[in-house]
Amino acid sequence: MFHAPAAPRPRKRSKPGEDSVSRREEATFQDVRIFLVERKMGRSRRSFLTQLARSKGFVVEDILSDAVTHVVSEDSQSSSLWPWLKSRSLSDLSTVNVLDISWFTDSMKEGRPVPVETKHLIQDILPEAPKAAPVNKVSQYACQRRTTIENNNRIFTDAFEVLAENYEFNEIEGRCLAFRRAASVLKSLPWAVRSVGATQDLPCLGEHTKAVMKEILQYGRSFEVEKILSDERCQTLKLFTSVFGVGPKTAEKWYRRGLRSFSDVLAQPDIHLNRMQQSGFLHYGDISRAVSKAEARAVGNIIDEAVHVITPNAILALTGGFRRGKDFGHDVDYVVTTTELGKEENLLISIIESLKKQGLLLFSDYQASTFDLSKLPSHRFEAMDHFAKCFLILRLEGSRVEGGLQRAQGDGRGWRAVRVDLVSPPADRFAFTMLGWTGSRMFERDLRRFARLERQMLLDNHALFDKTKVLFI
Repeated sequence: MFHAPAAPRPRKRSKPGEDSVSRREEATFQDVRIFLVERKMGRSRRSFLTQLARSKGFVVEDILSDAVTHVVSEDSQSSSLWPWLKSRSLSDLSTVNVLDISWFTDSMKEGRPVPVETKHLIQDILPEAPKAAPVNKVSQYACQRRTTIENNNRIFTDAFEVLAENYEFNEIEGRCLAFRRAASVLKSLPWAVRSVGATQDLPCLGEHTKAVMKEILQYGRSFEVEKILSDERCQTLKLFTSVFGVGPKTAEKWYRRGLRSFSDVLAQPDIHLNRMQQSGFLHYGDISRAVSKAEARAVGNIIDEAVHVITPNAILALTGGFRRGKDFGHDVDYVVTTTELGKEENLLISIIESLKKQGLLLFSDYQASTFDLSKLPSHRFEAMDHFAKCFLILRLEGSRVEGGLQRAQGDGRGWRAVRVDLVSPPADRFAFTMLGWTGSRMFERDLRRFARLERQMLLDNHALFDKTKVLFI
């Protein structure tokens, strides 16, 4: 379902609609009034295209109304676009040109509205004889898809993850997101893709993703992926970012200095590692190795014991991949709070002190809460929330783990280091935090996108905000 974006708030001392009226009066092409459909195009691209068109003398309407003469969409599937248009209660759709983005692109190149041709039109398909509703229709939103732990299309999704990571290293966010969305769709399928033709009705699969799939189906591998995996820069950035506390920018800086290995980095006297990075190198062997479900439960028991000594009203909940049913993960995430509002403020500090006294704390980075409900909703929803949180490395004794530790070959120690993240929201924000910290990343991203585009709401780890009623839920 499509949604027209909400009209912008009028500026102070201006009457509603005054700015848009002014733009229309200044426009060169008064007879053409364009409405850009946000779905698939995205908010940022829509805003950019709107500014581009207006700079060239076109009228671009912010709201779909009877004044619109040209509806432009990057989603050329008439089966989804036209039902949405018909639901908008426009007086006469027969007078509106419903066009794909090619008309807009051609018009921008010419600097004027080009004549509408058949190739530009997104035709309304008249319904044929009634058919049964498709049983296996796949939603474009990850939050609307059922995805199990079993991945029937790993041969494609592994390749997509390599490509996405490479685009992330190169700060090409759009393509990175496109491959992650495509991977998410394929992971949700209860069947294995055997031909590119079988993906015809699947969302989020563009020309590039399908080309990679076709190559894998034909040759058993992607040459583009193999080129990336053999690239020295990619190999080095992946190695450096595998260290706790080292992000892409630091990894890139080290690479440009000619550093290619951990020993290269540690041998540089002028590189000053922060505490997190020092611990990342010190415990690299352990924290780069997968954590088992049994180890995660053992960590939970340690945190549970510590927090219930502090307060009997504690709430502790496992989140992240383990909550989604995974058998292994890179770290262990818990939401910890108390039923008494305000009592959670010093909870993490007390837990850290308890772990330290027990000799279990190898590293801690505590971040105090900056949460302020009165400042929400923010215009930009960030990946991390503003609740108190701490990033830990714990010493996990093998005697605490049912079935024993996940040991590296030749490791005779009776313990291992495990990465643990704790977040402590107020009790009335607990549900939102649980949702935000459970993931997956694409599920969370699409859930927020679904709330914004389909329900006219804003959602993050703090609250759900109803834009139409101007209130928090």
